[in-house]
Amino acid sequence: MKSRIISILLFAVIFHSSTVQSESRDRYSGFVDVNLYPYLSDVSNDNTMTINAASTLPKRFSYFGFVNFGNAKNASELSEFDVYYTEQNIRWQVQEASPFDLTVQLNFRSGENNDRHRLGLRWRLSDTEAIANIFSALHLKYAINWHAIQFDHEEADVWQVEHSFMLKFPYLSKRLSLSGFLDHTFNQDLPDNFPNNTVVGEAQLAYRVFKGFFIVAEYRINDYRRTDTNNLALGFEYKISW
Repeated sequence: MKSRIISILLFAVIFHSSTVQSESRDRYSGFVDVNLYPYLSDVSNDNTMTINAASTLPKRFSYFGFVNFGNAKNASELSEFDVYYTEQNIRWQVQEASPFDLTVQLNFRSGENNDRHRLGLRWRLSDTEAIANIFSALHLKYAINWHAIQFDHEEADVWQVEHSFMLKFPYLSKRLSLSGFLDHTFNQDLPDNFPNNTVVGEAQLAYRVFKGFFIVAEYRINDYRRTDTNNLALGFEYKISW
């Protein structure tokens, strides 16, 4: 309950901040979107609703966070939201025009004694001056976040690399995009039937139907499930940008 309250409060603060910032569009930008997935191909208790939010903030700070809501095991899609997982990220750009950010990530999830917090360094490769033209030509935004220090119940030497990307296809359609992430975690103490370095990732193909409404297809991989590690989700998204 405490973790859920903290997550709601964080979203409320950012949403209020974004409302104020929308009056200064030349300085600030961000979005809030809601994703619903009525169809899951293989794992019915995977997340069926996701809320994402992001905003630039004063003093070179920025925010990104999401909450995933999932069904109870063996429940049909969109019938219950008994399971949740959230990541809340605060980032600070080290200098003006620098492609590097210092990061704080707060993880909260349903269950007991399983929250996790991380400190790290993010490199926005597509904003790096020496190679920015290459990424621009590819219509690709890409960043890598080294979560170097982790605070939780696990051993101190557990760490993670997080990849995130956004690819657009203006030569096909300005309405089409592919975005996603890949989390690669190292040195976890897991049972023998788990891979040494676990991977969790999503790739979402989105097509804008009109204004902020999209239809989406999302491929998911989760090494923490020893069966049905892959899943396909189909649904729609509504997005508000400023």
